[in-house]
Amino acid sequence: MSNWKLEPDSGSLGLPSGVDPAIGASANLAAVLVIGKSNITRVVVSKIVERSGLHPVAESPQDGQSAISRVMPGTVILDGGADNCDCNHLYAHLSDQRRASGRNVPRVILLSTSTATPETLSLGPVIDAVVAKPITPESLQPVVDRLLETARR
Repeated sequence: MSNWKLEPDSGSLGLPSGVDPAIGASANLAAVLVIGKSNITRVVVSKIVERSGLHPVAESPQDGQSAISRVMPGTVILDGGADNCDCNHLYAHLSDQRRASGRNVPRVILLSTSTATPETLSLGPVIDAVVAKPITPESLQPVVDRLLETARR
């Protein structure tokens, strides 16, 4: 499942390729990466995130993995789409990034069409919170603020 790669010459810790071993120290806690197929959802979520004084970066699921490595956000918000599967291909990369950080950064929120929990979706340690659609500032902003606070500890 994971693409762990050992590089004997570099003294690597065996982290997956594309995972920055310094992400925990260099994660930008003010950056929130918003990933989803719908441009409208990305804009709405970005505006909500801005209300918390954070800096959103919106990307499509196709560009998500490179954006995670490039932005190194403190929080990632994934729009699961109609079946909660639009961003499934990013879970392994997010898990690798969180493991490499030593602090479970980035924190991850899934936007879902159901009132599921990370446990009922069987996403375990990758997803920190699930927010049901339709997304409103009252439903999303407190979750973003809470997860950001835990990431700062």
